Amino acid sequence: MLYWLADLGLGWDMLNLFRYITVRAGGAFLTSLLFGFIFGRPLINVLRKRQGRGQPIREDGPDGHFEKAGTPTMGGLLIVGALLTSTLLWARLDNPFVLLVLFVTMSYGAIGFWDDYAKVSKQSSKGVPGRIRILLGVLIAAIAAYWASIYHPDGLQYQLALPIFKDTLVNLGWFFFPFAIVVIVGAANSVNLTDGLDGLAIMPVMIASAALGVIAYAVGRVDFTEYLEVHYVPGTGEILIFVMGVIGGGLGFLWYNAPPAAVFMGDTGSLALGGALGAIAVATKHEIVLAVVGGIFVVEALSVIIQVIYFRSTGKRVFLMAPIHHHYEKKGWAEPTIVIRFWIVALILAVVGLATLKVR
Repeated sequence: MLYWLADLGLGWDMLNLFRYITVRAGGAFLTSLLFGFIFGRPLINVLRKRQGRGQPIREDGPDGHFEKAGTPTMGGLLIVGALLTSTLLWARLDNPFVLLVLFVTMSYGAIGFWDDYAKVSKQSSKGVPGRIRILLGVLIAAIAAYWASIYHPDGLQYQLALPIFKDTLVNLGWFFFPFAIVVIVGAANSVNLTDGLDGLAIMPVMIASAALGVIAYAVGRVDFTEYLEVHYVPGTGEILIFVMGVIGGGLGFLWYNAPPAAVFMGDTGSLALGGALGAIAVATKHEIVLAVVGGIFVVEALSVIIQVIYFRSTGKRVFLMAPIHHHYEKKGWAEPTIVIRFWIVALILAVVGLATLKVR
């Protein structure tokens, strides 16, 4: 919105700063961060008052989790509200990729809100039936995949770009749509599975978002793509503004979610943020790199898949409990130890993912 001030011709040279993506990205970060600090405590008070007993605790979960009974959920509203406000204020709203990422984020956030509300109102950890959630998620992802394909350059439509290999494209044809759906739905549900300990999901989300934001900015500039020898996707640079909103809102949320958490993110936040990561990857043609920078989420999801398949086949378990962060809890690791080590791994994976931009 503020971008258009530069076109009003008011005679203020300072307004020309709003033309620069980096300036507006900084503004988005500060706006989102302040939003979190200003509205965080009032939102938590409202959630605690309305939810009563807070998020239901799984009976088969680690014993330490019962100490968290009464903690309100739906804290993702703070993140989603912060990034929505900052994006609407600082991004170009005529950019199709910004609108695409916002659509996916808000839609998945709505599904998560419905699920959280069902859990709190019924005081059950089951929430909305999984099939309904997946069906709605697939529908949203299908719309996003078609949306992205329309605005990708002709030479990149329906193509899969391979990292490291210069100018290598794999023509997926119509298979691009189910592939993109898997990326978006998988990212949303993987982040959702990771959100099981105080602060565990939000920091890796911010780290992965930062890496994808750098990639989005780079592939949206001709000069950078020529230097890095990556594929040019016009318009993706504006996604950096959305990403900075995620990071600012995430920090504001982490202020209250740091152990011991005053509020849980809930599906409202985890599905929204995971969907956003998937949508950014599809928009920038860096779906495979998402699996690297978001490697923590991939491992969490795989641990559940492996556990389920192995248990159904043999009646035995590979992990003491899935997702894998619960496995380490069962082994006696302290919660802060698990969280910080996962953060470290997430940072390493982000650096590796960014390295694919230059290693050709």
